Amino acid sequence: MSDRAAIQKTIREFILREFPAARLKDVRDDDGLLEKGIVDSLGVLDIVAFLESQFGLKIADDELELEDFASIEALSAFVHRKLNCLTGS
Repeated sequence: MSDRAAIQKTIREFILREFPAARLKDVRDDDGLLEKGIVDSLGVLDIVAFLESQFGLKIADDELELEDFASIEALSAFVHRKLNCLTGS
């Protein structure tokens, strides 16, 4: 799955399913997940585990940049970049 829209949809569904605050605050794809209190530091670890299992990625600790986890859009861009690196696209 390297289509960015499909990646974003998958991530959005996960965020809405796993983080009740996302549903309560009617999170948009460009909303700050950490900034709005939707995800905390433990939630970031849950997201990393999800991205690794869902998309077949290996995310090293030194790749964890705050801006990549800022929003659903940022997460999908991060995954898209990682997948393109794997495929050489």
